[in-house]
Amino acid sequence: MPKRIMVVKKEKCNPQGCGGYLCIRVSPSNRAGKDAIVKSPDGKVMVNEEVITDGDRIAANKCPFNALEMVNLPEELDKDPIHRYGKNGFSLYNLPTPMFGKVVGIVGKNGIGKSTALKILADVLKPNLGKVEKENYEASHEELIDYFKGTEAQVFFEKRKKSEIKVAYKPQQVDLIPKQFSGTVKELLEKTDEKKAIDEIAEKLELTKIIDRKIGDISGGELQRVAIAATVLKKANVYFFDEPTSYLDIKQRLKISKFIRKLADENTAVLVVEHDLIILDYMTDFVHLMYGKEGAFGVVSMIKTTKAGINVYLSGYLKEENIRFRDHKIKFMKKPPVKKKSEHKLVDWDELMHKQGTFTLQVNKGTLYRTETVGILGENGIGKTTFVRILAGDIKTKDKIEKLKVAYKPQYLEATDELVAVVLKRAVDKHSTTIINSLNLKDLMTRKLSELSGGELQRVTIAKCLVEESNIILMDEPSAYLDVEQRLEVSKVIRNIMEHTGRSALIVDHDLLFVDYLSDGLLVFDGESAIKGITNGPFEMEEGMNMFLKDLELTFRRDEENNRPRANKVGSQLDREQKAKGKLYYV
Repeated sequence: MPKRIMVVKKEKCNPQGCGGYLCIRVSPSNRAGKDAIVKSPDGKVMVNEEVITDGDRIAANKCPFNALEMVNLPEELDKDPIHRYGKNGFSLYNLPTPMFGKVVGIVGKNGIGKSTALKILADVLKPNLGKVEKENYEASHEELIDYFKGTEAQVFFEKRKKSEIKVAYKPQQVDLIPKQFSGTVKELLEKTDEKKAIDEIAEKLELTKIIDRKIGDISGGELQRVAIAATVLKKANVYFFDEPTSYLDIKQRLKISKFIRKLADENTAVLVVEHDLIILDYMTDFVHLMYGKEGAFGVVSMIKTTKAGINVYLSGYLKEENIRFRDHKIKFMKKPPVKKKSEHKLVDWDELMHKQGTFTLQVNKGTLYRTETVGILGENGIGKTTFVRILAGDIKTKDKIEKLKVAYKPQYLEATDELVAVVLKRAVDKHSTTIINSLNLKDLMTRKLSELSGGELQRVTIAKCLVEESNIILMDEPSAYLDVEQRLEVSKVIRNIMEHTGRSALIVDHDLLFVDYLSDGLLVFDGESAIKGITNGPFEMEEGMNMFLKDLELTFRRDEENNRPRANKVGSQLDREQKAKGKLYYV
C-alpha cells in the first residue's frame, strides 16, 4: 500500500482560476515524463498516487485554492483502507468494534471518518476496501470477515452475515428530521415502534408533554430526544448513537447517558460518537480514538478503557502504535480564584423582572469585570438566552441597563450566501494570527456561509463576534458542532482576545469541560423550565460550580494525569466524602 496519498478536493479545484492546471504544469513527476497529476474527465484534476513522489508536494502547495493535499500515512498502517470515497478521495482505515454488554465510545476530530465508520457498521454504507478502480465496488461479507481476521470485528461481521445483528442507528443531524417528516412526535415514533413501548420510552425521555406536537414545532433538544426514542423503539441488538447530546442541557445529558448505559446488556451492544468528554467518560466503558488528517484520511485505534483512552487522546501520543497525532498535550489547570479589583469593574446590573408570555425571568444583582470570562450554566428553557439578549439590547426591558456595546453570537446560526472572506475581513486585517490561524479558517475564505458545515459555520461566527467593536462578548452555545480539540482551541482564543483587548465575555454552554477550561467565574441559573428563571452570581468558579452541582447531586474530581474534570460515580466513597465536606467541585 502507498505510504503517501494525495487528496483532491474537487469542489475547490478551479483550473481557470489558476491559469490552467497550474499543479499539472509544476509537478516534478510530470516534468520527468510521468502521468502523476492529470486532467480528469470532469475537467478537474486527478492524481495517480502510484507514481507521485514526495517532490509533488510542490504542486499541492502551489495550488491557490488548496484543492490538493499530500499526506504521509503512518508507517504502521499495513492494510488497504476499509473504504475510500473514490480515486484521490478520503480514506478510512480500520473500524471501531461494538462489544456486547458494553458501551463503546469514539472520540476524534471532525472530518476524519467517525460517521463513515458508523454507517459501514450499520450497513448503511457498503465499504469498497479501497478498490476505487472498480466502479461502485462493494465488499462481500466474506471479504469483510477475511479483512478483519483474528479481531473482534471478524466476529461482528460473521454475525452480520448470519443476520444475527440487527442495527438501530441515530444519525448526527437531527435538525434534518423536520425536512423529512411533517407529522406529530407520536406519529413519527409509531413509524419505528417495534417494541410497542411508546408510552414507556416517552416517559423515560420526558417526551409526554410534546407527544402531540408537530415535529416542526419542537426545539433542538426535544428533537434530539425524539430521535433517540425512535432509535431505541426498534428491536435491535446493536445501537449506534452519533452525537446524542448535542442541543441537550447538562441535566438532560446526564439522564440520556444513564438511559444509553442501561441499553447495554449481554445481548446488546452500544456504540457512541461524542465530543463532550465528561459525558463520554460518564457514559462509556471503552473508547476507540480516531486520528488522521481532516478530509484526507482517518484511522481507528485499538480499543482502550475509557479513562486510559481519553488520557491518551489528550496526550496526543499512541504508545502501542508509536504514533504522535498531535504535537502538544492538552492539560487543564487548577485555576486559583481571580483577584477582582473594583477599578476593573465593567458593568453592574440591578435586580429586574422580565415577563415573556407565561415565562418570568428574575435577574438578581451582578457585576462583570474587565478581561473576565464568565460561563453561564443552567438547564434549557430557564432564561439564559433571554438574559443574554437583554444585555445585548435585543430585548427591551422597563429597567435601565447600562448601555454597553455588545457583540452577540446567537445559538442558532444563519447561513447566508455571503462570502466568508467578506464576513471576516476585519478579523483578517486585525487578528490574522490569533483568530484566523488558531481557528483554522484560512481555507474557508473563498466559500459562501451556506456551503459550510455546522462546525465551520460555528467557527466563522465565533471569529466574527470576537472582532466586532464591543465592551462585552456574548456567546450562546459556541461549542455546538465543534470537536474536542476545536472546543479547547476556541476557549484559548476567547481568553486571549479578552486579555489583550480588556473586554469581558459571557458564554452560555452545556459542555462542563469546555466551561471549566474557559471560565474565570460562573453565572448560575435555577428555576423551572418554561415557567421561571432566576440568575445567581457571577460567582468565583468553586462557589458557582458547588451551587450548580448541588442541584445535579453530582461531585467532580480532577484526573491525576491532566487535571481534566471527571464525574464521580454517585454513591462512591469519593462522592460521599466530597458531599460531606460540601466540596462538590474538583477537590
